[in-house]
Amino acid sequence: MIVLGLTGSIGMGKSTVADMFRAAGVPVFDADAEVHRLQRAGGPLTARIEALFPGTTGPLGVDRAALGKLVLGDRAALGRLESLIHPAVEQSRRAFLRRNRARALVVLDVPLLMEKGGWRRVDAVAVVSAPIWMQRRRVLGRKGMTEARLRHILSHQMPDREKRRRADFIIPTGIPRGETRLVITHLIACLRARRVRYCRHA
Repeated sequence: MIVLGLTGSIGMGKSTVADMFRAAGVPVFDADAEVHRLQRAGGPLTARIEALFPGTTGPLGVDRAALGKLVLGDRAALGRLESLIHPAVEQSRRAFLRRNRARALVVLDVPLLMEKGGWRRVDAVAVVSAPIWMQRRRVLGRKGMTEARLRHILSHQMPDREKRRRADFIIPTGIPRGETRLVITHLIACLRARRVRYCRHA
């Protein structure tokens, strides 16, 4: 099995690319979706998060906005939250790999793959990237997004140019969607054939 780490900064189109991998029959582990599952109503971590941070859960599970206000800017609080979430996500990741151990290729979709050291646990890293002006337009078009909030998010993410420099593969999304799909199709075929050294590298 080849484990491909998929990452990219906010607004770069990583979710769209992950869906393209799925459509091509490649199993994808979505770390963000797993966090949501763990924190939903009745989720495995919901009660434990409420115990650590009283008042941050409700009928739908964890109130991410309320929780964010408590932990952002408070390194100790954030550390306590991460010490709860990260082991649970890691357990789910290992279960995903066991379920798909017969596959030639799987994808781990992890937003902070490079920032948190997850790149060490994959065979190669693909970075989803688009021009900065396009990234800003996409993100600022989201409901509730502001310039200040975008700056805060980006301050916690490795710059796109550095991710591109470290990547094994770059998947462009600032081009027509069909062209992005062709890039992915080529990459999948190459990796499934286990010709990693001969794939089109960044």
